[in-house]
Amino acid sequence: MASGLGRQIFKRTFTSRPVDGFTGAVGNTPLIYLKGISERTGCRIFGKAEFQNPGGSVKDRAALGIVLDAEKRGRIKPGGTIVEGTAGNTGIGLAHVCRAKGYRCVIFMPNSQSQEKIDLLRMLGAEVYPVPAVAYENPKNYNHQARDFASSLENAIWTDQFDNTANALAHYKTTGPEIWEQLGGKVDGFVCATGTGGTLAGTGKYLKEVSGGKTQVWLADPPGSVLHSYVESGGKLKERTGSSITEGIGQGRITNNLGTFVNDVAGSLHIPDEKSVEMVYEMLDSEGLYLGASSALNVVAAVELAQKLGKGSTVATILCDGAYRYQSRLFSKKWLQTKGLENAIPEHLKKYAVLD
Repeated sequence: MASGLGRQIFKRTFTSRPVDGFTGAVGNTPLIYLKGISERTGCRIFGKAEFQNPGGSVKDRAALGIVLDAEKRGRIKPGGTIVEGTAGNTGIGLAHVCRAKGYRCVIFMPNSQSQEKIDLLRMLGAEVYPVPAVAYENPKNYNHQARDFASSLENAIWTDQFDNTANALAHYKTTGPEIWEQLGGKVDGFVCATGTGGTLAGTGKYLKEVSGGKTQVWLADPPGSVLHSYVESGGKLKERTGSSITEGIGQGRITNNLGTFVNDVAGSLHIPDEKSVEMVYEMLDSEGLYLGASSALNVVAAVELAQKLGKGSTVATILCDGAYRYQSRLFSKKWLQTKGLENAIPEHLKKYAVLD
C-alpha cells in the first residue's frame, strides 16, 4: 500500500479550477498518508492537511462558514463589524475573511495565547484585545466580552464560534465529504480533538451518516478538559482540573456545536502533553511535517484508535495547523523545561529543539 501511494506522489492533480480570492481557496486540502505510523500499526492512517488552507488552519472553514451564514440571513451588511472571542486560529481566519470581504474585524482573546498569533492578527488588520483567561462562567470571559462589544455597535455581529452551529455545518458540507471522497468511501475511524466542537461534530456527523453508521467517530482530549470524562461516564460533567500546552482545544462544557453530535461519539481518548510533544518531533523527523501540538495530539489519537480498530483499518484525523505559530515555545529548550516536557522528546530528536 505504501509503495503504491509513493508512486502517486508526482501525479497529484489540481482539485479545482481557478478560485475567487481568499474565500474560494478555503477547503479541498490534501489528505496525507502518514507512512511511519501506518506501517508501525499495520493500518492506514491519514491526516487532513488543514494547514494548507490559505489562512493556515482548519479554522478558515468555520470562519468562512459563519460569515457566509450571517450574510445569507441578513445579519451583517457591507462595511459592518465582525467580532469574535477566540483562542487564535478562528480569529486569524476571520481576519483574512474580513480583509477579503471589507469588514472590520475585532478579536477578544485570552492573554495566555502565543505572541505569534497576537502579532499575526494585528498584521492582518484586526483589532486585538487580550484579556485575562477566566472561566466561561465569569462575565469577563473573552467570549462574553466579545458578545457585549458587538451588541454595542450598529451593523455588527458576534460570530459566536462555540455555539453558532454554522460552524459545524461548514464541516458537514465540506470536510466530511472531502475525506469520504479522498478515501474512496473507506473510513473505519475518524478522531480529532475539539474546542468549539465544530470540526468533530460536522465531519463526524457526515462520515457516520454516509457510511450507514460504520465509521466510528472518537473524540481526543488534552489534560484540563472535561470532555473525555463526559464521554466515558455517559454524560457527567466533572470539574475542570489540570492544564495543557495545547491551544484552542479542550473544553469545560458542551458547546452547541458539540451538542449536535456528542451523543453519537463512539468513545474518547485522553492524550497527555508528553505524547503530543513527542509526536510533534516524530512527525517532523519521519514525515517532514512541521505540526502544532494540537495536530500532533490528533495524530497520537489516530494511532491509538487504529490500534483499537485493528490491523488493516483506515483512520483519518485533522492536521489543524503548522508549528509556525508556536515555534518559540515548542522548539525552545527553556520553555519545554519550564513545562517539565524536555524529557518527552526522545534523545535522537532533541536536535530539533534549537531555540534557547
